[in-house]
Amino acid sequence: MTSVPSTLTLKKLNINTYYAPIIYLHENSHICRSEGFVAEARVEVVLRDKSLIATLHTVRSNILHCNEAGLSTYAWNFFEAKPGDVITVSHPKPLDSLSYIRSKVYGNTLKHDQINAIITDLVAGRLSDIQIAMFLAGSVAQNLNQTEVLALTRAMVDNGKKLSWDAPLVVDKHCVGGLPGNRTTLIVVPIVAAFGLMMPKTSSRAITSPAGTADTMEIFSPVNLNYEQIKKVVTQENACIVWGGNISLSPADDLLIRVERSMNLDGEGQLVASVLSKKISSGSNHLVIDIPVGPTAKVRNIQQAELIKTLLESTASAFSIKTTVIISDGTQPVGRGIGPALEARDVLAVLTNDKNAPLDLKDRALTLAGHILEFSSSVQPGTGKAIAQTLLESGKAFEKFLAICIAQGGSPSIHIPTAKHTYTVAANQSGKIIDIDNRKIATIAKLAGAPVYKASGVELLAKINTEVKKSDPLFVVYSESRGALNYAITYLTQGHNIMTIGK
Repeated sequence: MTSVPSTLTLKKLNINTYYAPIIYLHENSHICRSEGFVAEARVEVVLRDKSLIATLHTVRSNILHCNEAGLSTYAWNFFEAKPGDVITVSHPKPLDSLSYIRSKVYGNTLKHDQINAIITDLVAGRLSDIQIAMFLAGSVAQNLNQTEVLALTRAMVDNGKKLSWDAPLVVDKHCVGGLPGNRTTLIVVPIVAAFGLMMPKTSSRAITSPAGTADTMEIFSPVNLNYEQIKKVVTQENACIVWGGNISLSPADDLLIRVERSMNLDGEGQLVASVLSKKISSGSNHLVIDIPVGPTAKVRNIQQAELIKTLLESTASAFSIKTTVIISDGTQPVGRGIGPALEARDVLAVLTNDKNAPLDLKDRALTLAGHILEFSSSVQPGTGKAIAQTLLESGKAFEKFLAICIAQGGSPSIHIPTAKHTYTVAANQSGKIIDIDNRKIATIAKLAGAPVYKASGVELLAKINTEVKKSDPLFVVYSESRGALNYAITYLTQGHNIMTIGK
């Protein structure tokens, strides 16, 4: 016997659960009594022609009446709901995708239609975090094979929006990650666009890092552009640097990453599908991918890097994307700044050819830009980096960067915010710096308030192989609030070894 859907009136609660669809009901609601719903139950919510499966949370206070329901911000936006809208709530139908997830956990190879069913239900909000975690754990423990990676990538692309461009050569870049301060995109894009290639760069915000590319670019210009605005900017300037989450490119990727990060799991197959689904959805057909390798980077050893490289190249080839994969040094942060404003300061120094600009950031950006330029038939192999350097040092790249910022709605005058509060960490002995922990230095920047507070973060004053004397400053912590700075200082006083100094 099927249950009869019951109706409730929506009340806006403004509870942010990131991408988790949650419905809130009073525990004495007639629906809870009649259907036997209790906290953490999975229920189907329907509003007009849309439906999703949400996790039920119950309340006892008068924040909700018995005939009312609240939705998390994600679910509210999914429905494009308004206060007073009437929803129906009922038991959900069984999902075939759950049996496919269990099959993967037990080591079976999934077919394309089975993976597509999982991703379709994921994007539609029908899977709980626990069920998503099961899929991720199964994919890591049993390893996705090449066929499964290809199927996963295709399913992630098909369950989202796509950009298309009237150009034969559309280029992009991606860094696998794990290096604080590695903000090469803001330098590479204007170099490439100044050369004349099309580079519609859709980037991410920080999830667990002190800054994403979109967070840093937001110092210079708006990044929350819609599809039509992106088209206009790219048509005018050959490029853009925007937040991809505003236009739903491969939304499954964002949903998977949210759970993946909390689990601290990062399987190679999932990583490849994540990277390529975003690039395919953005309309790119030529791609440079940087894989930094280091003991505290995302990719820890050369063997793992080579595996990812092989998977990336074969999967990209199946989608007719020409790909160059670079394996680079990931032993320490790039540049000096870690956090949106501090990274923006480094980027600006490189673009304006400041004599004090961080050379590692400049060189890494020129290397990547050079490889991208060599996709052009007019650039001979091995000459791309020199061309990129000429475009940068002539000022043409900075001129193009300003044009992109203005086209995205930014001001022609650049103002980089600064933090009020600082704390300097000094060397406790003399010697040479032999190691910097990427993860721990990123943690300090986040505790100080980055990326939510743009000016917060860390400025590195010394890098690996630097000779220091006892009491020499090693890095400075910046924070926009005294309380956040104290969080970072507390972490530092707990004995975490951020920089190792050898005698």
